[in-house]
Amino acid sequence: MISAVPVLLIDDDHALLRATAQTLELAGFEVSPLQSAAGALAVLDAGFEGVVISDIRMPGIDGLQLFGRIREIDDEMPVILITGHGDIPMAVKAIQDGVYDFIAKPFPAETLVQAVRRAAEMRRLVIENRRLREAATKIEDDLPLIGQTPAMERLRQTLRQIAETDVDVLVTGETGSGKEVVARLLHDWSRRARGNFVALNCGALPEQIIESELFGHEPGAFTGAQKKRIGRIEHSSGGTLFLDEIESMPLSAQVQMLRVLEMREVTPLGTNEVRPVDLRIVAAAKVDLGDPVQRKSFREDLYYRLNVVAVSIPPLRERREDVPLLFSYFAERAARRFGREVPSPTPAVARHLKEHAWPGNVRELSHFAERVVLGLEPAEPRSDPIADGALASLPERLEQQEAAIIRATLTSFDGDVQRTVAALGIPRKTFYDKLQRHGIVRSDFSKKP
Repeated sequence: MISAVPVLLIDDDHALLRATAQTLELAGFEVSPLQSAAGALAVLDAGFEGVVISDIRMPGIDGLQLFGRIREIDDEMPVILITGHGDIPMAVKAIQDGVYDFIAKPFPAETLVQAVRRAAEMRRLVIENRRLREAATKIEDDLPLIGQTPAMERLRQTLRQIAETDVDVLVTGETGSGKEVVARLLHDWSRRARGNFVALNCGALPEQIIESELFGHEPGAFTGAQKKRIGRIEHSSGGTLFLDEIESMPLSAQVQMLRVLEMREVTPLGTNEVRPVDLRIVAAAKVDLGDPVQRKSFREDLYYRLNVVAVSIPPLRERREDVPLLFSYFAERAARRFGREVPSPTPAVARHLKEHAWPGNVRELSHFAERVVLGLEPAEPRSDPIADGALASLPERLEQQEAAIIRATLTSFDGDVQRTVAALGIPRKTFYDKLQRHGIVRSDFSKKP
């Protein structure tokens, strides 16, 4: 039962007004009975968090005229009209114009109570969404680490404390949690902000070219090296070098990277020239490099050299209170990008935000917000075999959950197999076996043509 929801009840029939008010009060609503629409308009504003119920036929301003005036105040305020039998065609037209519901006299008390509960829930979502939008618009563009939980407050405070120092930083966090956002903030909040922020995903480059990308090369250093190339390390001198998925760096590059960290100099391929670099490195890993099992072939001495200061980003499932605010921020951003209006919240979307595990973290939430803005999310959640009464066995339910997680992860990474497999933590062959078993087509999740 929804309690203490304000209800503005308007009816010029005093006896009916009193009886209806008692019915709603017994159901737990906070009722303000009024005998005229003018009295209602005197107290209504866009901040009203409840439901308006009005009879249609009233002297002075009737129910339909009241509805029109309320739309001018707030076109998302739910209005329920109570009608006589002859007013039904008129009420149907009002529904088409935006009236939340109409109830024909005489009506069972429970019919009205249920209608008010539904309208109150819709109004709650509207008000909550507006508050989140207001909070999201106050977030400065250079503060993308959105969140009001203590963990995020501590993270922002830590980043500000270390930004002005030149220490190298190791950032850990699950895929999609915002490691590059942290790296860029460390750059933007430091004296190095005038220099280059250079990002390199160590897991996205073949072993044959990663050394050239990092250290640069001279013409003729290897087959195909026709021009001189400044490496990412040298290009980031005076700024910040962000090495994402550093656990994927080939062993040969790790050896050279260790020397760069120790000597602060770089030797491009194909030359003996040593070039000094003013370097700050922010490295990111999605595994715990302090654990020998997870570290695997990553050099222990390189790990300790990088791990001067360690920053850990909490996964989204551990800060669920931030999900609505993040969703509102991403929905506003997507609406501007696509030239759309931010849609009114639905119970299905609110339920998904609250209950979903978000294995793809902030990136997955951002993509979900984009789909909501584009109208690609279903209005109602997918059927639940338990809720639908078809009692599935435990293995069947586990299979359904596994398929849902795989689909969500594929969605988060736009169908990218390498990143999806890494996020799921399973071998590639196992991944493809599961796709076949669940009837999932990987290409359906790819944005590439």
